[in-house]
Amino acid sequence: MTSPLPARLAARTLELVDCPSESRDEGAAVALAARRLEEAGVPVRDAGDTCLLAGTTERGERPLVLLAGHLDTVPVQGNRPGWLDGGVVHGLGACDMKGACAVMIELLRDGLHAQDGRACDVGVVLFGREELPFRDSALTPLLEREEGLRTADLAVVMEPTAGGVQGGCLGNINATWTFRGTAAHSARPWLGENAIHRAADGIRRLAHVPVSRHEFDGLEYAECVSVTKVAGGVADNVVPDHAAAHVNYRYPPGMAPADAEAQLRAWCDVEHAELEIVGHAPSGAVAIDGPLAQALVARTGRPVTPKQAWTPVAELGLAGVPAVNYGPGDPVYAHKRDEQVAVPALVEAYETLAALVRTGA
Repeated sequence: MTSPLPARLAARTLELVDCPSESRDEGAAVALAARRLEEAGVPVRDAGDTCLLAGTTERGERPLVLLAGHLDTVPVQGNRPGWLDGGVVHGLGACDMKGACAVMIELLRDGLHAQDGRACDVGVVLFGREELPFRDSALTPLLEREEGLRTADLAVVMEPTAGGVQGGCLGNINATWTFRGTAAHSARPWLGENAIHRAADGIRRLAHVPVSRHEFDGLEYAECVSVTKVAGGVADNVVPDHAAAHVNYRYPPGMAPADAEAQLRAWCDVEHAELEIVGHAPSGAVAIDGPLAQALVARTGRPVTPKQAWTPVAELGLAGVPAVNYGPGDPVYAHKRDEQVAVPALVEAYETLAALVRTGA
């Protein structure tokens, strides 16, 4: 006898949590997902480079909905193996986003992709290295080599959203801000120029840049810049001749990547310093107006909110695929030692997506 849906989703999530898959070590999780789909007769294809495609992944006569998510996690923090307690699955990746991967797998194992009379076709896209910098992502190269994926009518990136649809995503720039000085003995600091002091002045200036609010398609996004790391100095008795700060800048949809880089350079334009951009993930288009996206919003019964972070909706948007964020789990638990996802949230995501595919509304 088939187990009730909540028990199956909890068990599948725990199975995935217990399968180590830190970024660049996703092979076992990819194999596990493939095995569970294949044993249920689901069409599965290894698309290479930690990527797995299942169900329908190219548009035919029906509209095509792609469910997308990553199998990799951040490093373990003493939270594997996972455990089930009071209707909540705990453990590494439970929220971000093995619970969502479990939902995708169970939807196809239950035959949603082949159900008679369905309004939409549905496929699953699983990939690795999402938790690494944008340049390392496995999804962008996959979208380049798999033309069929680019024919989808809607992609649902199943990052945790607490059960609501989130539109677009912020752009994300990382940069190294290096300050130069002149070394000297700390007993005679006037003979040098202290690079750390110069860095402090620059950082103080950047700290006074206000958070700026931008409205895009009726959603408000916060533009913000932060120094997240500082390093400098060579010895206790040496005035340092260099110091470096790591700067992180988040910018809203609708801002061109070149304009975002120019804005950051303007803020960091101080004497005796240079800025090197070391990573840039463009913002994601807000694609909430299409009929399938609107149908998903209606099914959740929750208002659309902005994605105040970066997600792979940006990669899908750049490939021409309208994409939204929707998934089980509260993002407040992502990447934390006490990472968790509630089983009722898994059930809700399963039922919402199943209804969308069956009815298209």
